[in-house]
Amino acid sequence: MTRETGLTYADAGVDIDAGNALVERIKPAAKRTRRPGTVAGLGGFGALFDLRAAGYSDPVLVAATDGVGTKLRIAIDTGAVDTIGIDLVAMCVNDLVCQGAEPLFFLDYFATGKLDVDQAARIVEGIAEGCARSGCALVGGETAEMPGMYHGGDFDLAGFAVGALERGSDLPAGVGAGDVLLGLASNGVHSNGYSFVRKVVERSGLGWDAPSPFGAGTLGAALLAPTRLYVMPALQAIRAGGVHALAHITGGGLSENLPRVLPEGLGAEIDLSAWTLPPVFRWLAGTVDMAEAELLKTFNAGIGMVAVVARDRAPALAALLTAAGETVSEIGRVGEGQGVTYRGRLL
Repeated sequence: MTRETGLTYADAGVDIDAGNALVERIKPAAKRTRRPGTVAGLGGFGALFDLRAAGYSDPVLVAATDGVGTKLRIAIDTGAVDTIGIDLVAMCVNDLVCQGAEPLFFLDYFATGKLDVDQAARIVEGIAEGCARSGCALVGGETAEMPGMYHGGDFDLAGFAVGALERGSDLPAGVGAGDVLLGLASNGVHSNGYSFVRKVVERSGLGWDAPSPFGAGTLGAALLAPTRLYVMPALQAIRAGGVHALAHITGGGLSENLPRVLPEGLGAEIDLSAWTLPPVFRWLAGTVDMAEAELLKTFNAGIGMVAVVARDRAPALAALLTAAGETVSEIGRVGEGQGVTYRGRLL
């Protein structure tokens, strides 16, 4: 006489063994992100971090959370998932440093319909790479296998970063008329505006595997260039003195992000001829006849971070940032007024 086996969790589409295998595989990646203050590795119910061991005496914590948006769609469709984790980290830690904070640790949330251990490990290894480049520890995360919620290899990502600064050292601080705007070059589209990007690609009739019309390699690979991480150079500049504010240029572009760090009564004047518009933006705009004003409030337009600095410190800070690997352009000034005004042309 035989007895039928009861329904298991695996029968419902959730493989606990695969989840455990993923944790074991990513432990080395997480381990290489350890930094002063890290107390324990992956595996606990929570992660501990020692602020005193990290060198802080009177710390204020700063937190940021973000995702990668529909750039994920390109990664999923092409199978090129190795750098999407860098984007996830960058979107969080680049925001933290704008407050004057040093990123300390990072957690990720990865959700999918069916866990592919190899794919998930490649994604998390990208997250670890982003953390290592930013000096923050990957201390934990969540892998959610949710059949019926995600289909056909789809997945979603979210990130959460915590940083710290000594009390009284937060930014923006001291922004005044006459301050200089130093623009740090972007690495392409970064992680905002991809719903528009995908619409442009659809109208162009090109596939992700087509040769890129604005650079080397395929179109998909070019559009997956990871978001630039500005943390280390920005922290060097802050510690050198003279940085009054930092603005991460994400959704909303220069037009909406720069005013966020300017006091009431002050605006910014930007010279659009001060830098060269990267070919990817020229192609995007030209393909669908996008107006310059629309480009400036949708994309970073080639400037991924703006440092608002004291006029007498601008040359030294520009040199410091250049030596740290950034491409720096003096793009304008702070003055009386409101919002951002532009002179010159990008397109």
